Amino acid sequence: MPLRIALADYGVGNLHSIRKALEICGATVTVVEDMSLLADAECMVLPGVGAFDRTLERLLPHREAVVGRMEDGVPCLGICIGMQIMFQESEEGDSPGLGYLKGRVVRLKAPRIPHMGWNQVDSEDDIMEGVGDNHFYFAHSFHGVPDDGSAAGFTDYYGRIPTLFRKGNTYGTQFHPEKSSASGLRFLRNFVEFAEGSR
Repeated sequence: MPLRIALADYGVGNLHSIRKALEICGATVTVVEDMSLLADAECMVLPGVGAFDRTLERLLPHREAVVGRMEDGVPCLGICIGMQIMFQESEEGDSPGLGYLKGRVVRLKAPRIPHMGWNQVDSEDDIMEGVGDNHFYFAHSFHGVPDDGSAAGFTDYYGRIPTLFRKGNTYGTQFHPEKSSASGLRFLRNFVEFAEGSR
C-alpha cells in the first residue's frame, strides 16, 4: 500500500507543486485543512512559503499533538517555513514555534536578501543517497540555528549555514525540493522510501 501523506494546508502558499512531486514519488497525498487530523497521520509534510506567525495560526492549537507524533517517530518533512516553525522561536515573528527542534530562526547575515536561486547542500545523511547533483532551489530570508545537534547539511551563503535538519524520523529543509528538478525529486523519493520503512 502506498505511503499516505497528510499535507498540511495552513492557509499560506501553493501546495500544488509539493503534492504533485510527492505523488510522482509514489505517495498518496491528502491535503489537510483541519490540523487536528495530523494527530492520526501516517506521515506529515509541512510545506514551505509564508510568514512565521501566519503559518502557525492554525497549528499552534494542535502543537502538543503534532509534536507528540514527531516524538513518537511518525515521519515528517518540513520545507522552508514548514521547517522553521519546528523551532522554538523566530526573529521573523512573535509567535512561539512548535519547539520540536531546539534553537531559533534568525535573519540571514548577508548583503543580498532574500537568498534566491540554486545553491549546494553538503550532507552525508542517507536522505541524500543517489542525489547526483547537490544543487537545490532556495528562497528565504531567515534560517534555523539548532541547539540540539539536528543540523544534517550545510550551504555556503555569505558564511556556512545549516540547511538540512534531522531529528528522529523528522527532516527539515531550508531549500525547496519540489522546485529543485531531478535533485529534488530524488530527495523526495528518498524521503518517501524512508517514511515507508518507518511504518
